[in-house]
Amino acid sequence: MPKDGERGAGGRVTLQTLADHLGVSRTTVSNAYSRPDQLTAKLRRRILKAAEELGYPGPHPAARSLRRGRAGAIGLVLTETLPYAFGDPYAVNFLQGIAAATEPAGVGLLLLPLSREDTTAEAITGAAVDGFCLFSLPDGHPALTAVLRRRLPVIVVDEPRSAGLPYVGIDDRAAFRSATEHVLDLGHRRIAVAAYRVRFDGHDGWADSARQAGATFPATRERLAGAREACGRAGVDWGSVPVTESAPNEHESGLRAGRRLLGLDPRPTAIVAMSDVLAFGVLEAARELGLRVPENVSVVGFDDVAAAAAADLTTIRQSGKEKAATAARYLLIGEGPESVLLPHELVVRGSTGPPA
Repeated sequence: MPKDGERGAGGRVTLQTLADHLGVSRTTVSNAYSRPDQLTAKLRRRILKAAEELGYPGPHPAARSLRRGRAGAIGLVLTETLPYAFGDPYAVNFLQGIAAATEPAGVGLLLLPLSREDTTAEAITGAAVDGFCLFSLPDGHPALTAVLRRRLPVIVVDEPRSAGLPYVGIDDRAAFRSATEHVLDLGHRRIAVAAYRVRFDGHDGWADSARQAGATFPATRERLAGAREACGRAGVDWGSVPVTESAPNEHESGLRAGRRLLGLDPRPTAIVAMSDVLAFGVLEAARELGLRVPENVSVVGFDDVAAAAAADLTTIRQSGKEKAATAARYLLIGEGPESVLLPHELVVRGSTGPPA
């Protein structure tokens, strides 16, 4: 451990502290963060390991930030790739909401898409930002640890919910329970669920009870719990309800899920999807098979994106823009409670009806 005399002002561990501790130059330590190509992989790992042990958070990402005392940007950590951020209608609504709040304040957005490797954590460590918004992350991802090490303001939107951080979302369990209760109240008993990610491992296929029990995405876990509760109240054995998991959240994933579920014998008479995008794919699968909606199969979505009304899709309405505005206000001016649950609403349209 560094001696007291090796610490900076106030006992703070500085770049010089770390350099002295390792017996290397300040430039070498700086290169570990800003110019890793200048070092061997072994030396860089040694520096980063020592930094973690000593509690050194890394150099400030930009000299401009040092001069101004702020970076003038918010880091938005995404659970998917950048094409998802600009292609998924719910994500687009959220990004529009964030931009509408940050642009007038002269604050930029730094998009940090999640990966299975540690590259996102490294990007977070070097990000020139004043705070972070975490958007739909799984439990236990290294990115969360990297964000917490920065010791900057953080707010979570949708998930994770296990870190004790300020949170903006909806009651996912109650929302998906109401969607499931809707088709059960119509008389359906052969129902199925088209879920999105259960775990962050790229799986696309059936999600059995063991996989559901080990879900690392809290929103998925809560929605499955809501469906399970609705089925229990209606006397439907949850073990008989097929659940398919799709990743990423896109039309093709929903199409695969729909083909999988509608290929079962006996075929489900109602499918409850965890997003409108997945539901659109299920609707296409039904058309492929010559099935009529809702006469042969009822379909429920989630989000109420703009295209849902045109598709006459029954869905759960939530506002990505309102979530974004709430999160942005918290980061920009500290306004609002530590955590907030926004309203949701079941919107009944023509894609659901009684079973034939």
